[in-house]
Amino acid sequence: MRFTKGHGTENDFVLLFDPAGDTDLTPELVRFLADRRAGIGGDGVIRAVRDGDAWFMDYWNSDGTTSEMCGNGARVFGAFLEAEAGEDLSGGLEFVTRGGPRTVTSLAGGRYAIGMGEYRIGDATDGFDSEVAATGLEGIRPALSVDMGNPHHVVALESLEELAGLDLAAAPRVHPVPPHGTNVEFAVALGHAEVGGEVRGRVRMRVHERGSGETRSCGTGACAVALAMRAWAGAGAPDVWDVEVPGGLVTVRIEGGSTVLEGPAVLVATGDVEAPA
Repeated sequence: MRFTKGHGTENDFVLLFDPAGDTDLTPELVRFLADRRAGIGGDGVIRAVRDGDAWFMDYWNSDGTTSEMCGNGARVFGAFLEAEAGEDLSGGLEFVTRGGPRTVTSLAGGRYAIGMGEYRIGDATDGFDSEVAATGLEGIRPALSVDMGNPHHVVALESLEELAGLDLAAAPRVHPVPPHGTNVEFAVALGHAEVGGEVRGRVRMRVHERGSGETRSCGTGACAVALAMRAWAGAGAPDVWDVEVPGGLVTVRIEGGSTVLEGPAVLVATGDVEAPA
């Protein structure tokens, strides 16, 4: 089986080019490919399949479950389509995900912008609609749910020390319990500044991803954090946010009822792997 390994701010993936959909991608095969010791290793597996006139981003978590959408994965998917299918992304390319259509655009220099579609912030009159408890974090903290096509819960922390002290090896406990699981982001606001003639907020985050555990970055999670921070900041808050993740930096632009995620995508290796019988 031919594969490519890639990452977006160190959120890493095994990519398969399968236009005709010939590969029987099972949960067992996904777990093997994503295994960092017995397989290739990655936070997820992405397969490129033709769906009529469009490409379908068939995204799987490392535990063998499927997910609606992955923002970092979508940028890497775009770079993958440039390399494997010869697609020109300079004017934007629409593709299909389980969370709906998305558009990826090359910004040159190894950076890509991905239109993240519509979002929905939880109905919270006081800024919060849920509670989260996590190992290494004292007490139960209020959270805000954000739907990015996949579910998120964002928790604001008071300090970088609190953020560093989290143990995200185990999934945080969320109440009310999300029926289909959730991604949980913990974030610390770092203020705002003028960058390139525009005012940008800045925030640092860590994330526990549903089906993958803690990852070095999460694109939909970065968008959820930016939306929550803007909601909490109130009138006059920036529409552009630089989000620091353990694997690097991404930029979220809030444009009306949707967001755009900008950041790097890197293809690091190609090779062949023998799948287990």
